[in-house]
Amino acid sequence: MIDDLSNGNDSESRSWLEKLGQAFSGSEPRNRTELLEIVREAVHREILDADTLRMIEGALEVSEMQVRDAMIPRGQMVVVSGQMSLNEVLPVIVESGHSRFPVIKDDRDEVIGILLAKDLLRLFVEGSTEDFALDKLVRPAVFIPESKHLNMLLKDFRSSRNHMAIVVDEYGGVAGLITIEDVLEEIVGQIDDEHDSEEDELISAHDGHRYTISALTPIEDFNQHFGTEYSDEEFDTIGGLVTGKLGRLAEVGETIKLGDLEFEVQRADSRRLLTLGLTLGEQ
Repeated sequence: MIDDLSNGNDSESRSWLEKLGQAFSGSEPRNRTELLEIVREAVHREILDADTLRMIEGALEVSEMQVRDAMIPRGQMVVVSGQMSLNEVLPVIVESGHSRFPVIKDDRDEVIGILLAKDLLRLFVEGSTEDFALDKLVRPAVFIPESKHLNMLLKDFRSSRNHMAIVVDEYGGVAGLITIEDVLEEIVGQIDDEHDSEEDELISAHDGHRYTISALTPIEDFNQHFGTEYSDEEFDTIGGLVTGKLGRLAEVGETIKLGDLEFEVQRADSRRLLTLGLTLGEQ
């Protein structure tokens, strides 16, 4: 049957979904579990590839997940204050690499809107940076409950063309934020961009005693590089070791001491550490 599906121009033009249906005709799934069994069997028969399977599994999982399961927690939000000057806002944008930022008043529970980095670029193009006023650039924020289902949120993002929403808890306080990329990553896996390229190099030296460490750096490699003796019996990576010591996911800006070395969390998402800063004593 598989050979029949792969022969001829007509079969080549059919979608993988049509091939899947013909390969398993008479085996219509009655529930989600049976559907996944059929799809996994299709991978085994080489009708589908493993990447397609992961996306199908992710899409099914998203329909059952809530915003709280994928959001960026409040403590990890990169925000700007409505009172910031242009010279104060620009470093936040450059260092984070994000394109959208919640704008707060006095604290993170008072989100007054969203700043788009492209709106600042327009000021430079128009030569009107001298008249900078952040409150004139703020766009309305969308607020959603943390119990909202991800598949409904994705539908809302697509129809409204908003790419970020502020997540609130049952008491109305800000619990975090979520972007369309966060939702898509639940389906297709981690999405890296040019700002993530620094993770390609696990250990990056800056000025001889300052380093940027990828959280995915194997503990064995870290030990060899810095002459440390951290155990890799329980955790494989330096990020896992840090998280294990804390018993929770560390927040951006938080410092953690492991033996004689102190790490600072530079980047993290809602699920894992991404990069750590390490400063050694002057030699």
